[in-house]
Amino acid sequence: MKEKKDLVEITKAYYDSQDADHFYHTIWGGEDIHVGIYQFPEEDIFTASNRTVQQMLSTLKWVDKDTKILDLGAGYGGAARYIASKFRCHITCLNLSQVENQRNREKNELLGLTAHIDVVQGNFEAVPFDESQFDIIWSEDAILHSRNKPQVFEEVARVLKPGGHFIFTDPMQSDDCPNGVLQPILDRIHLEELGSVRKYKRLATQVGLKEVKIIEMPDQLTNHYTQVQKELISQKGKLEKICSPTYIEKMDKGLSHWIQGGQKGYLNWGILMFQK
Repeated sequence: MKEKKDLVEITKAYYDSQDADHFYHTIWGGEDIHVGIYQFPEEDIFTASNRTVQQMLSTLKWVDKDTKILDLGAGYGGAARYIASKFRCHITCLNLSQVENQRNREKNELLGLTAHIDVVQGNFEAVPFDESQFDIIWSEDAILHSRNKPQVFEEVARVLKPGGHFIFTDPMQSDDCPNGVLQPILDRIHLEELGSVRKYKRLATQVGLKEVKIIEMPDQLTNHYTQVQKELISQKGKLEKICSPTYIEKMDKGLSHWIQGGQKGYLNWGILMFQK
């Protein structure tokens, strides 16, 4: 238990740090911190990231003003604002980082969306809500940070209404990834392994969720981190004024590990949807 709590604290401290906040808010465009879907290699990160939200939302054709959504690991809340602006429904953003949550609240207020979006600090291994509360549970590239992914799925199944949907994206290892090859990536995010499509399908089945749709897009993971690294290099002068040199160096090295892992076929990414 202590080990799991330590990872939660490590993750929170990382995303609360000025270095991480300044980097992600500058490079990702200030709305999202997730993998984008690119139509062409040089497309800007903001547009590609927003396309991920649009494609996920396009699979949820029944969303309306009465839909209740929980966003696990919501980051700056870009997805919640997009959905709330489109449907005027209610979304709860659950997120560890106080710094990101504050930015989320400020952006919601600027757009007049505070009545539609609640921002709650919390951990998706212990979701602070009663059972059967949400029609949709949404998550983008957050579950990888958990050392207890079975617990995340148990919490999802607990707070999801019968008939409700769980839709998420996540950087994953490929189902046939050799042992040991992802160690540099795992060390950086303090994990023993990443999830995989096979693993997430098994975890969903164990908590009574049935598969609806899985769209695997491993190339988009490589596209995204390649574009992020290009932005880091092109905006290095600006970043050096707001981020420490050590952080920039580690980020550049970490991005290279992700890109190399993707190019070798060791990594996967995509949209996964299950139903209770």
